Amino acid sequence: MDADAFHAQVVDQYSQHINPALAKLMNFAGFGVEVRGEGCYLFDHEGRQYLDCLGSYGVFSLGHRHPKVVEAVTAQLNALPMSGKVFFNPRQAELATRLAAISPNGLELCFFSNSGAEAVEAALKFAKGATGRTKIISTIGSFHGKTLGTLSVTGREKYRRMFDPLMPGAEFVRFPSPQEGASAWSEMVNAIDSDTAAVILETVQGEGGIHLAAPGALPAIRAKTREVGALMIVDEVQTGMGRTGRLFGCDHEGIEPDIMTLAKALGGGVMPIGATLFTESVGSAIFSENPLMHTSTFGGNPLACAAAIATLDVIEAEGLCERARLMGERMMAGLREMQSRHSDLVSEVRGIGLMIGVEFSMDEVGELVIAQMTKRGVIAAYTLNNPRVIRIEPPLIINEAQVDEAVRVFDEAITETGELLAMIA
Repeated sequence: MDADAFHAQVVDQYSQHINPALAKLMNFAGFGVEVRGEGCYLFDHEGRQYLDCLGSYGVFSLGHRHPKVVEAVTAQLNALPMSGKVFFNPRQAELATRLAAISPNGLELCFFSNSGAEAVEAALKFAKGATGRTKIISTIGSFHGKTLGTLSVTGREKYRRMFDPLMPGAEFVRFPSPQEGASAWSEMVNAIDSDTAAVILETVQGEGGIHLAAPGALPAIRAKTREVGALMIVDEVQTGMGRTGRLFGCDHEGIEPDIMTLAKALGGGVMPIGATLFTESVGSAIFSENPLMHTSTFGGNPLACAAAIATLDVIEAEGLCERARLMGERMMAGLREMQSRHSDLVSEVRGIGLMIGVEFSMDEVGELVIAQMTKRGVIAAYTLNNPRVIRIEPPLIINEAQVDEAVRVFDEAITETGELLAMIA
């Protein structure tokens, strides 16, 4: 079957059996069929190479098919791929011990699942069960998942409206910009009271448009939760595992949450895995009377745990936290220089580490720029909750030449987009 026929077959199968509306959108945008990944690159059905600056929304922090992770998973596959669920699982025990050692102080226990949404579902259940309260405070523009529970605390009405009523007790407050300062977070601090089970937030809003919390905001929230006996849940599904230049986003201000969620990059881009880390007091409240109060058939399976253990080894051995910091600084410097030449279209470049957002001054510009970048062999995407913002989350293994190539392509894409807009103005 030739490349065109293969592409047509896959699009037709999507249309017939997966999501007709999505198939139409993707086909209109000119997306091909992915067939292979290697390092920082994806290859399509025509053999075209793409520099992956999306990284599956933060999954491919180690790039595609990192050999150390593939080796670990292959070895585990040949021994015991899935757990029998009756005996102790040594891979799960090892991973939990490793995560407890590197996580913020107090997070000694771990529940394993298969995705970020499942990790957050567990966090919400644990918070309500441990406190006996129902009020959960989240932020406008946040993204914590699309299951019924996680959707209840996801701060975008567009995704919630069709499925109301959702889990009761969720309240939303603003996520102020860093320029507004920590004092602008007083709305959240004041909302935390004796009825609050937990506050849940991202240290950097990913889908909300790559927004950073103001310095001092998280410590103030942490202090208030302790004062009233509420819990603090930090969602590190997208920011965790070195993405921000530290192992976890909350490490930048030394925050010690009661619960922390991980997923995406934890599986090294080879296996899906989610993790909910929590304190011994939370664990005692949930599991002391019934050790099976919350379970997952596939959570903590040996294959996924082997991938995650290898991922931790690679992050440490290759110094990827520091690499994310350095490559992120280089990329943001290049993008800000580009912004100065396209100030009519680009309103802001912001981010931390290799979690970067470029915000445009007009709607629809992002879609046009992404199409132009894809045409030039670089993959990016806009954020779900703010389509004016293109996110850039390449593998942490990206090198200087690849960073410069991404910035060059971004510049060319904006230039051509500006020319197209001028023609139809």
